[in-house]
Amino acid sequence: MVTTIRVIIAGDSGAVVVDELLKRIVVDPKIMAGKPVIRGTRSTVDMILELLAAGMKPEEMAEDYNISLEDVRAALLYAARVLGREEIMIETRA
Repeated sequence: MVTTIRVIIAGDSGAVVVDELLKRIVVDPKIMAGKPVIRGTRSTVDMILELLAAGMKPEEMAEDYNISLEDVRAALLYAARVLGREEIMIETRA
C-alpha cells in the first residue's frame, strides 16, 4: 500500500504549489521501512534534513543523490507540515 500526503490550504493561492510539492513524498511500508521518501528513490526525508543540517548544499545533494531541488524543497515542506502538527508538552518542575 502506498500513501501519498495531500494537503490543501483553503483560500491560499499557493495551495496548488504546496500540493504538487507534497506529491513528491511517498510513505510505503515496503520502501525504507515506511519512512517518507522522495518518490522513485530511496532518499528519505530525514536523510535530506540531516545532510542540510551538516552543511551540504541542495545542489550537491541533487547531484550526489539523483534528486531535484524541488525534491529537497518537498522534503522541507513535508517536515514542516509534520512538525506543525506535533503536540509539544513542556514539563515544569518546582
